[in-house]
Amino acid sequence: MNPAPNLFLVGPMGAGKTTVGRQIAELFRMPFFDLDHEIEAHTGAAVSLIFELEGETGFRCREAAMLAELTARRGVVLATGGGAVLGADNRRFLHERGFVIWLDATVDAQLARLERDRQRPLLRAPDRRVRLEQLAAERNPIYAEIADLRVASTGVGNSTHAAHDLLDLLEARWRRGNTDVAA
Repeated sequence: MNPAPNLFLVGPMGAGKTTVGRQIAELFRMPFFDLDHEIEAHTGAAVSLIFELEGETGFRCREAAMLAELTARRGVVLATGGGAVLGADNRRFLHERGFVIWLDATVDAQLARLERDRQRPLLRAPDRRVRLEQLAAERNPIYAEIADLRVASTGVGNSTHAAHDLLDLLEARWRRGNTDVAA
């Protein structure tokens, strides 16, 4: 969508959505939100605990409600969780309410970045590589469907450099829409 008041980052876990999103928000002087952090702040519970108590279905319901609220704002940068694109309404909100950036990461890059991460419920699998490959097969076509811009996020390097590269791409491809309503 162009012009668009918001920037939404989608992609797999470990792609750098939160890290790059924060820096993009700072560079554009826009408020930043991380969907999972907002769910945790709203519920008072960690995502892993919500998964444990309510299962993935319960978490996805909470995620959809928070995504609807955050995408209704104007002039924000939002980093979504990897599975936020699974719901049809979520995809519609992302597509209609902002410019969608797909930070695409290879499974190898994800494994390197998430090597020490033990908090993500969907990574609790006997073989992390197989699990990430399954998620990619399911979700990559969805990311491709809704993305206005696809950016490779394969290195384990400097996120500031990645944010500046993305900034250059956005300056060429994104026109900020009306942001009259405060975030």
